[in-house]
Amino acid sequence: MRVLEIFGICVVALLVLLLLVFFRRRVLKFGGGTIRLQIRVSTLVPGRGWSPAIGQFAGGELRIHRMFSFAFRPKRILDRATTTVEGRRDPEGPERLTMPGHWVILRLATTLDELEIAMAESTVTGFLSWLEAAPPGQPGSVAPRPAIRPDPIEQ
Repeated sequence: MRVLEIFGICVVALLVLLLLVFFRRRVLKFGGGTIRLQIRVSTLVPGRGWSPAIGQFAGGELRIHRMFSFAFRPKRILDRATTTVEGRRDPEGPERLTMPGHWVILRLATTLDELEIAMAESTVTGFLSWLEAAPPGQPGSVAPRPAIRPDPIEQ
């Protein structure tokens, strides 16, 4: 009987942990502005080291949360002003087995380091638009052009 009690407690604990992970995902997605992506956390073995993640846009930042984690703090934060896209490629070798066929890998450079993220092609379009966009008056943004008014015709 003691073995069944321990087994039951382990099953209940596992279910509670799974519920916490899914609850955390719901809370992160609740505010909107989230995308599904993968981030490369290790480059020791070529083609390996990818971790599923949720990207959350918050102003000028992309907060990257690992999908299977209990932490509400992001694993990485990408600042729009200091992030540039260094390259774009399709998954190669073992990466093709872990990612859907329509995903693209982006190599990003920040002021601190370089990293790789992967996302769907349709998501890449939105990500690049967000990366290039900036509110008026920000460094690197284009000043609005004055309205052109036709000259009054003199009679």
